[in-house]
Amino acid sequence: MAATQGGAYVLRLTGDVRMTLCTSIDEYITQMLDDPAFASVWIDLCDVEGLDSTTLGQLARLAQRVYSQHGFRPAIYSCDDGINRLLHSMGFQRLFELHENACNDSSVEVEDIPLVPGSEDAVKERVIEAHRALMGVSDENAERFRDLMAVLEAS
Repeated sequence: MAATQGGAYVLRLTGDVRMTLCTSIDEYITQMLDDPAFASVWIDLCDVEGLDSTTLGQLARLAQRVYSQHGFRPAIYSCDDGINRLLHSMGFQRLFELHENACNDSSVEVEDIPLVPGSEDAVKERVIEAHRALMGVSDENAERFRDLMAVLEAS
């Protein structure tokens, strides 16, 4: 889900977020960063049960693009200890302002991000781009996803 007002964006991910949503998430991020009024973004993970590596890579790529285009680190809000450990294990403290003790304001009006169908080739390319971004965060991530990338790029 997403909300925006005056160039300030909120992305709220819920449940178990998997690569099946990568096309929709990528399209929304592109539109958001193309918005001339873009001023800020924060990611609400307070209702997330799980994040796969593709989603983590898309978030890493988002942070990298925001920093290179606008010079600041986006914020992530998450109160779940397991999700917070996952974010730290991926090196997200280097990319985001992590807020681990404050979560969402349910009074904010949000809308579902439109589902965008993607061809198998388009999804594969987004998965590869996401993992490249995730691998670029740390040497540990590069090692962690090296074999997966070799398989993805060979197929």
